[in-house]
Amino acid sequence: MNVLILKLKIMMKTCFQILSFILLTAGMANAQQTLNDNYQKEKIRSLISQMTLQEKVSLLHANSKFYVSGVKRLGIPEWALSDGPHGVRAEINRHDWAYAGWTTDSATCFPPGTALAATWNPALAVKQGLVLGEEARFRKKDVLLGPGINIIRSPLCGRNFEYMSEDPFLISKMAVAYIKALQSKDVAVSVKHWIANNQETHRDSVDVQMSERALREIYLPGFKAAVTEGGAYTVMAAYNKFRGDWCSENEYLNRQILRKELGFKGVLMTDWAAAHTTVKAALTGLDLEMGTDKKDYNEWYFADPLIKAVERGEVPLSVVDEKVGNVLRVMFKTKMFDESNREKGKMNTPEHQKAAYNSAAEAAVLLQNKGNILPISFNKIKSVAIIGDNATRKQCGAGLSSEIKALYEITPLEAIKQKFGANVKVNFARGYEKQSTFKEGSNRGQSNSDNVDWKLIQEAVKVAKESDVVIIFGGLNHDFDTESFDRQNMDLPYGQEVLMREVAKANPKTVVVIVAGSPVKLAGIVNQVPAILWSWYGGMEAGNAVADVLSGKVNPSGKLPFTIPVALDQSPAHALGNFPGKDLKVNYEEDVLVGYRWFDTKKIQPQFPFGYGLSYTGFALSGFSTDKNIYEKDGIIHAKFAVKNTGRRYGAEVVQLYVSDPVSSVLRPEKELKAFEKVFLQPGETKTVELQVKVSDLAFYDETKKTWKVEAGEFVLQLGNSSRNISKTVKISVK
Repeated sequence: MNVLILKLKIMMKTCFQILSFILLTAGMANAQQTLNDNYQKEKIRSLISQMTLQEKVSLLHANSKFYVSGVKRLGIPEWALSDGPHGVRAEINRHDWAYAGWTTDSATCFPPGTALAATWNPALAVKQGLVLGEEARFRKKDVLLGPGINIIRSPLCGRNFEYMSEDPFLISKMAVAYIKALQSKDVAVSVKHWIANNQETHRDSVDVQMSERALREIYLPGFKAAVTEGGAYTVMAAYNKFRGDWCSENEYLNRQILRKELGFKGVLMTDWAAAHTTVKAALTGLDLEMGTDKKDYNEWYFADPLIKAVERGEVPLSVVDEKVGNVLRVMFKTKMFDESNREKGKMNTPEHQKAAYNSAAEAAVLLQNKGNILPISFNKIKSVAIIGDNATRKQCGAGLSSEIKALYEITPLEAIKQKFGANVKVNFARGYEKQSTFKEGSNRGQSNSDNVDWKLIQEAVKVAKESDVVIIFGGLNHDFDTESFDRQNMDLPYGQEVLMREVAKANPKTVVVIVAGSPVKLAGIVNQVPAILWSWYGGMEAGNAVADVLSGKVNPSGKLPFTIPVALDQSPAHALGNFPGKDLKVNYEEDVLVGYRWFDTKKIQPQFPFGYGLSYTGFALSGFSTDKNIYEKDGIIHAKFAVKNTGRRYGAEVVQLYVSDPVSSVLRPEKELKAFEKVFLQPGETKTVELQVKVSDLAFYDETKKTWKVEAGEFVLQLGNSSRNISKTVKISVK
C-alpha cells in the first residue's frame, strides 16, 4: 500500500510539473506577445512622430496602379498590392492598365469563389489561402485583394462567380478559413466589397436601401466573421452608396460598425477610384485611396487636398496620424519591417497545382443522373463525342480583376484525349460558337447571343450518332460572368438549349456539363437530357478535374452554394421588381428572405435548391439527437447523428443543419443554415458526427431595441443534405 501511495505521489508531482511547465510556457508566450505588441505600438508612435505631414499623407494614397509610397529615410517600405481572389494577377504597368509583359508572373489559378463555396469544405479554403499567400510573397506582394464575400442576391450579378454564396453562414466559414491561412504567409487580405455591392449595374452610383435587420442578418455576417474571427488586416470599401452615403465615406458603416462594433484596427481602402471627397472621407474612417483617373497623384483626394485640409483645420492631424498608424500596424503584422523572418514564398509547385485540382474536383455538383448514366466507363466504350465551345475554351485569363495568367490551363477536351484517347475514339464538334463580345462596363455585347447555328448543330448531331456516349460542355464564359456589368438574362446563350435537345434526340446517352459561375436557366433541358454536371470555372486543372468526375475516378461531392430558379422571376429581387433599381436607387424589399430563405418560406419550387448535389454512392442519416431538450440562452446545442455510406463507392456527404423558429414575433425564414460538415466515408462505413450551435445564433435582430433577440419557446433542428431534403428533425426549447 505504501509503495502504491508513493507511486501516486510521484505521478501527481510529475503531472503538476508538466502542468506548471505548460502554464509557464503559455504565460511566457502571452508575455512575449504583449512585449511584441508594446514594441510595435512604440515603434509606430516613434515613426509617426518623425514624419512630416507630407510623408504621412504619402502613405495614404497610391503612387501608381498597385503601389503606395514608403518613406525611405525612415525605413518604411513601399506597399505592393495585387488583385487575386483565386490567383495572383499578372504584373501590371505601374502607371497604366497594360500588362508589363513579364515572363515570370504566371501563377496557380484556382476555381473562383462560387466553386470554392460549392466544395463546402473549409479545409480546401485553407489550402487555397496558403497557396495564394506563398505565391503573393514570391511575387513580393504585401496585400492580396480578396476574398470577395458579397451576398449573391440576384442570379444576374456579374461578379457572382467571385462571391461564394447566397448564405452568410457558408460564406463566413469559407472566408475565415481562407483569410487565416493566407495571412499566415505574411500577406494581408483585403476583404471586399464593404458593403452591399450586389450588382454591377450602376455600381459606382446606385444607392442601396435595406432594413437594419437585413443588414445585420444577411449582408453583414460575412464581413463580421472576416474581421472578428479571420482577423482580416484590410477591408475594401464598395463603389455604391449605402443609405445615401458612399461606402467609402459612410460614418455608420465605417466608424460605428467596422471600427467600433467589430473592433477593426486595420486599413480601410477604397476600391479603385471609389473616393469622392477629402474631408468627409477622412473624418468617417477611410485610410487609403486607391485608383483614380487623375494622372497627377498629388491631386488625389488623399494627397495635396488632404494636406491643405489639415492646414486649414478641417481635418485634425490626429485623424491623419490614426490612418498612418493603421497602415504601419498592418505592415508590422505582415513582417514588412522584419524581412529576414518574413515568408519568402513559392511559385507553381506541384503541391500548389494539386491544391487547385482538389478544389476543382470537390466543387463539381452532380445535378441529375437519370439511369445512372454517370460515371462513364471509358474502358467499356469505343467512342465518345465531345461537343461545345466550352470543351476547348480557356477561362482563367478573363473576368477583369480576377484575370489570372495561369502557368497552364487544361481544357476538358485536352484532358479527355490525354486520359482516354489511346483506347477511345474522341469525336469533337463545336456545336455552338461564341457570338458575344466583351466591352468593359457594358453588357450590350451579350445581345443577339441566342442565334441558333443549325450547321454546327447538324455537325454535332452527326458525331453524336457515331459515338457511344455524348458529353456537351456548355454554360457561360467571362463575357457573362465578369466584373463591370450584369447579365441581361438567365438563359443559356448561343442556342445551346436547341443544341442540347437535338443531340439528346440523336443519342440518349448525353451528359451536359455546365461551365458557369452564376445560376442559368435549365428548365429547357432537364427533361431532355439524362445527366447534368455543374463544373464551374475549374481553374488551371479544370479539364483534369471534370474528366476524373465524369469517369468516376472522383465521386462528385459538391453542393450548390446558391439556388437555381426555374425562371428569373422566381428570384426575390426580380419577383418584387427590385433589380437593378430605379433612378439610381435599389430597395432590398425582400428583406431577410434572400435565396433559399425566400424559396422555402414562400413555398416556391426551384429548379435545384440550395445545398443540393448528388453522388455516385448513397448516404443515410440516423440517430439524430441533442444533448438536452431545454437550453438556456447562453447555452450551446450539441447535435449528434450518424452518417453511413450505403453504396459501393468512396464518397463524401455534406450534412447540413438548419434551424427554424415556428412561432416568432417577427417574420422569420422557414429555415436557416446554422452548421454543416463534409463527411468522407468508405463503402459501408459509418461515422458519428457532432455539430455545435450556440443558442445565441438562433436570434433575430430586433430593430426596435437595436439588439439581437432569442425568444423563448420551441425551435426545430432540421438535418438534411439540401435546404429541400430534410430527413431528420429534433425539437428543442429555449428558456
